[in-house]
Amino acid sequence: MGTYSFLNVSASITGPGISASIGAGAANAKNSVSVVFDEDKTKTDTGSDGSLMQSLRATQTGTLKFRFQKTSPINAVLSAAYAFQRQSSANWGQNIIRITDKVRGDVVRGLQISFVKFPDNEWNEDGNEIEWNFRGIVTESLGSGGAPGLATP
Repeated sequence: MGTYSFLNVSASITGPGISASIGAGAANAKNSVSVVFDEDKTKTDTGSDGSLMQSLRATQTGTLKFRFQKTSPINAVLSAAYAFQRQSSANWGQNIIRITDKVRGDVVRGLQISFVKFPDNEWNEDGNEIEWNFRGIVTESLGSGGAPGLATP
């Protein structure tokens, strides 16, 4: 059994007008990163006689969610990239996001990634979190969990 630490998680975004680190060290919020796939990979239909038909769907789209503390400088970097990219469709959907846990061997790749929207924001007594959502083609592989001799690069 291994030990998990967010300190081992690196993430980056590159695209028109941006090249930035958005993993550990970017003033991430406690629930920092989420990977959410848009659709099930399978569809099961049951015939009138009880037989099953499985359909393997080709979809690989998903949403990558990053949450940062209100005071994180990365919010300004992402805001500027959003403003730049939305000026032209030639810049939209061209980001690449990579997330890795170098100890556990987990790897997430996002291609043809676009901003979903400008994040919601609040001003309160206590500082809030800013959530940036990105959508595109997402692939994920989970590593060995840091077992000695089994870690994947």
